[in-house]
Amino acid sequence: MTYFLVKLWRLMRGVPQWYVLWMFHDKFMVGVSGVIFDEEGRVLLLRHRYWWPGSWGLPGGYARRGEKLEETLCREVKEETGLDVQVVGFLRLVSGYKLRVEVNYVGRLLGGDLRLDAREVIEAAFFGVDDLPAGLLSSHREVIGLAVVAEKN
Repeated sequence: MTYFLVKLWRLMRGVPQWYVLWMFHDKFMVGVSGVIFDEEGRVLLLRHRYWWPGSWGLPGGYARRGEKLEETLCREVKEETGLDVQVVGFLRLVSGYKLRVEVNYVGRLLGGDLRLDAREVIEAAFFGVDDLPAGLLSSHREVIGLAVVAEKN
């Protein structure tokens, strides 16, 4: 039986193999967020409508099909805040969730005018790394710590 399956697999080649793989493997969403530093070394944080009231967190969102993850972060920041950013480094990838993986980057503010997407974002502000708000999500505080260490190296 194994010999037959291997032979069949090799005959399929290309697109049919991808369809089979897609059908029989779990599907995941990819969440992308970033620690965005301004020219003063402050971090961009958002209060998002979909988060617990009073929470602050990093900008980000979900990747679209065919989109590079760095492009996801730049797009999401632009959509949510009107700001232009550049991704300058990878921080970490976290897996083990039921339906998603999370990717964190570090980036720099390039410019733009702060215009919040009121459907998603309540408030946006830059905070010093030693003056982060009390409502900051603990997982995002950890990511900011990684970015600060990465910036020093």
